[in-house]
Amino acid sequence: MKAALTDKTLPYPSSWADIPNGDAIRQLISAELREASRKFFGYHLVRLGNLSSGIELAECPIKHKVNISRKLQANSAMVSASDELALAENSVDAFLLINELDFSSDPHQVLREVVRAIIPNGHLVVVGFNPFSLCGLFKYLPFKRRNVLHHARFFSLFRVKDWLQLLGFEVTMVHHKVFSEVFFGRRLAPQSKWLKWCEQYLGWCAGVYIIEARKREIPLSLVKPKWHAKPKFSSVGATTASWYSQPLDDTSRRHVAAQKSSS
Repeated sequence: MKAALTDKTLPYPSSWADIPNGDAIRQLISAELREASRKFFGYHLVRLGNLSSGIELAECPIKHKVNISRKLQANSAMVSASDELALAENSVDAFLLINELDFSSDPHQVLREVVRAIIPNGHLVVVGFNPFSLCGLFKYLPFKRRNVLHHARFFSLFRVKDWLQLLGFEVTMVHHKVFSEVFFGRRLAPQSKWLKWCEQYLGWCAGVYIIEARKREIPLSLVKPKWHAKPKFSSVGATTASWYSQPLDDTSRRHVAAQKSSS
């Protein structure tokens, strides 16, 4: 397993047009997130990166959507590096990372910045390329070397899920999409029976995976100190006889004296 941190400067796609069959992949992701985005709530949603900025979330109840990119784009509202976000702590309700980790030289730092900026119980969507798919196989073959996918990191689903869980996220849903030769711009029809069969039984070899997660924080419960300690009372040697505290008459005194003399 290769280290996540690299010193190489990776080519970064400026839009979905730089990825083969990018518009079709963008539509698949948008359609899959249409239902998930309805569960988002709050005031601010950040679409991090150029690819995230191209995803439409028309049915998302969060009205303020901010696009952050590395360079100034037509649809970007803020220019900032993914591993050094110009955002306040606990200020974002939802994050959208579409293949942002695949084109980052330090994906751990990107996720740490997301953790810093997102609120407790905030929503996070991470989309990545699957290294066990046909797309991941062709990445290492000498085909179309100028393709930007040759430089993508292709982190596995299990590895990204492990990162998220270590950072305090709970993975709530995983989707598998794109069963086609992305490098050659080929894809199956959306209503194809073969495509539906692949989604049901061959999710591990899908070209793209979608992770839905939420940041969880366990609140601390205060332990109240015991200001007044309860006295420990032992009943050993104590008597509960009612006659012990009552005065003895003459007959009782003679009876007790007789018992003592006989003993």
